[in-house]
Amino acid sequence: MTVSSTAVEAARQDTVTHDERQHDEVSPDPHHILHRCRTLVRPALAEAVGRLHPWVGEMAAYSFGWCEVGGAPAVAPGGKGVRQALAVLGAEAAGASGRDGVAAAVAVELVHAFSLLHDDIMDGDADRRRRPAVWKAYGTGPAVLAGDALFALAVETLAAQPGGAGAVRTLSVALGDLVRGQADDLLFADRPWTGPERVRPDEYRAMAEHKTGSLLGCAAALGAVLGGAAPETAGALDQAGRHLGIAFQIVDDVLGIWGHPEVTGKPVHGDLREGKKTLPVLVALGSPHGGRLAALLETGDDPGAAAELIERAGGRAAAMAEARRHVAAVETALAGVPLEARARGELRSLLGFLVRRDG
Repeated sequence: MTVSSTAVEAARQDTVTHDERQHDEVSPDPHHILHRCRTLVRPALAEAVGRLHPWVGEMAAYSFGWCEVGGAPAVAPGGKGVRQALAVLGAEAAGASGRDGVAAAVAVELVHAFSLLHDDIMDGDADRRRRPAVWKAYGTGPAVLAGDALFALAVETLAAQPGGAGAVRTLSVALGDLVRGQADDLLFADRPWTGPERVRPDEYRAMAEHKTGSLLGCAAALGAVLGGAAPETAGALDQAGRHLGIAFQIVDDVLGIWGHPEVTGKPVHGDLREGKKTLPVLVALGSPHGGRLAALLETGDDPGAAAELIERAGGRAAAMAEARRHVAAVETALAGVPLEARARGELRSLLGFLVRRDG
């Protein structure tokens, strides 16, 4: 089967029809910011996917929620487009048009999709956004191939830009960090809950920065670079994104234990059932309740009791305090360099929204 050209064309045309001048209006609403940036990036992203081998392109379109298996057009849940928004806002923060950040947005969105395809295989996750993951829908080998194609397409997209060699180097550094974080995350699963080989909170922070923060920082920095920003501005945006990634991952951990399934799409106490070594758990294991908690986690028989004990031990509160510290570090990074005022405000609005998700 080949990807339906109708599905990709529908993705390309699925943009707001309002006059573009409305996109220039200042809005502190993060939902508006995300929608505005997705609208700007979507045609270029669809055009890039349309250049892939038809079968591989179908899998890519399926991963973005544009089609069903077999290529029939669909409107399925997709991601919020956080990374592409950061790329667009990075360009605008440098005083350029958001369009100058579109190539960066496309590249990081392709890399993010590539990482999700491979993550789902490594983690054995059968579902993604309430429908079968690509590896379950098409097979493991085809999903690996689709991920590889998305990565190659991301590099091609950046390399074609003025100054593309430097942009590709920036992306390569972020990818190296992402792989490092993913490797640590996988290795954490085999380490004990207690004893000298246990995972410590500082190791978790490094993993979160690499696995989640590296691509967020890369997105904002690449947008700024393509928008003509000075190196110190791009560096500050990269650091802001990395701190955001840690805060984002911590909030995700909290939601993975205490979030509402209708919001998160995951079962209650899901991360505890899977034995994930997240920050609330690691903090609680270092408390006087650690021995009892470790016993509960070893058996996995009562995740509800484990969740209660983690909260009583202060794991939830400590994790959220840590997230707030990294949000403050984001603010410090943004305050240290000259940024266009409206883009700075929209970045702050978006960053606040991302770490105050309802669960």
